[in-house]
Amino acid sequence: FVQFLIRLLYTRKLLRYMIPLFIVYVFEYMINQGLFELLYYSNACFDQSVQYRLYQMLYQVGVFVSRSSILLFRIRYLWVMSFLQVCNFVLLYCEAEFQFIPFILITCCVVLFEGLLGGGTYGNAFYRVHNEVEKSRVEFSMGVVSLADSFGISVGGLISIVIHNAICGCHHV
Repeated sequence: FVQFLIRLLYTRKLLRYMIPLFIVYVFEYMINQGLFELLYYSNACFDQSVQYRLYQMLYQVGVFVSRSSILLFRIRYLWVMSFLQVCNFVLLYCEAEFQFIPFILITCCVVLFEGLLGGGTYGNAFYRVHNEVEKSRVEFSMGVVSLADSFGISVGGLISIVIHNAICGCHHV
């Protein structure tokens, strides 16, 4: 029981990695699950289902590139990534609601950036845990920090249902 309390208290030190990771994933999955389907451009050269797949592909490319480049590009302040992901959500929510972005290419760039932020936050958080946490606690810390993105994905997925339905209800889609 004492060991459990010690680990629980130690978990507080990991919040500086966990909170930004959680926030990035909540907003990332609110975008991916709640908004992608609603981001449609009738002036694009492909239909809505192709546009949706394009967004998914660009998001995954961004995640792959940013997770693969951790040795080249490190970010110390993870909260900046969280803030930028919230900004992405606000922009894409407004686009889904008001359709003010004139070209799909602009939205594609935002979606790619969304993936870069998500993968970058993930990679940098775990890189920092591996290098900043005392070696005897790295394995435990990695396991605990990984809960943040799992919870973020779950919470974002749940919230996205409400957001998607709210937007569709307003437009009677």
